[in-house]
Amino acid sequence: MPTITSALADVTASDSALRRFLHGLPGVDAVGLEARAASLGTRSIKTTAKAYAIDLAISMIDLTTLEGADTPGKVRALAAKALRPDPTDRTAPATAAVCVYPDMVETAAAALAGSGVKVASVATAFPAGRAALGVKLADTRDAVAAGADEIDMVIDRGAFLSGRYLKVYEEIRAVKEAAGAARLKVIFETGELSTYDNIRRASWLGMLAGADFIKTSTGKVGVNATPANTLLMLQAVRDFRERTGVQVGVKPAGGIRSSKDAVKFLVLVNETVGADWLDSHWFRFGASSLLNDLLMQRQKLSTGRYSGPDYVTVD
Repeated sequence: MPTITSALADVTASDSALRRFLHGLPGVDAVGLEARAASLGTRSIKTTAKAYAIDLAISMIDLTTLEGADTPGKVRALAAKALRPDPTDRTAPATAAVCVYPDMVETAAAALAGSGVKVASVATAFPAGRAALGVKLADTRDAVAAGADEIDMVIDRGAFLSGRYLKVYEEIRAVKEAAGAARLKVIFETGELSTYDNIRRASWLGMLAGADFIKTSTGKVGVNATPANTLLMLQAVRDFRERTGVQVGVKPAGGIRSSKDAVKFLVLVNETVGADWLDSHWFRFGASSLLNDLLMQRQKLSTGRYSGPDYVTVD
């Protein structure tokens, strides 16, 4: 588990200490943040760099299916796509992970065994997070026992928004312990946090509690990952590493569907935190439909023409 330097150890000693620290973080200049995100989104990426960015984006995808109608067959098909995104081109990289509900972890783990593609599982009463802590911990332990390499947990937004920061902190710590060797991604559901200041506070809270990744959203609400909220979280992990020496990953999720959008996010990463985060170990896309567009753009760069509608599979 990541350890926090003594300079920050005292801030989690009590609810009041944690509140003072989080509310003492610099306020977010919303206009400046959005302008910076928009400016970086206009950067022109040339052909060679674009080809590299597309392959990098593919390698960073958590290929995801989180539907009530998920079946073992669908999960196995998704795993096959993660391993060989383009069956006609062996040079296309595999995705980073396949993300499923806990009851589908065993199926995904069997399909991906020995491949290097990770199995991620949403747990802790995803997506609402409205369950007793014991239920959340059991959910986490079950997923890990079934073969999950990574756990994507949701915070209790009700507790966070009512200022019960220590409760949220202690839940994250408990889930991190239950996850054992599995890496923990902490989902804030930024669309429900209302303000950029809250997103900054949630980012620091998650990192103080031991998150391996901080993640924007579940993909189940109206507002998910945006360039601005992702930029803010990238700034938070940069500042956290400067202060503690601990590096934490970032995962924007929901609403990123095109290659153009994915490249914009990679520019945000490069310009904000640098090359140390330009790797699937530290940056992920939570996506289901993004991969198809990346594959079609990849073929366009290779052949000079767009493929037909049957070139990629429908997830």
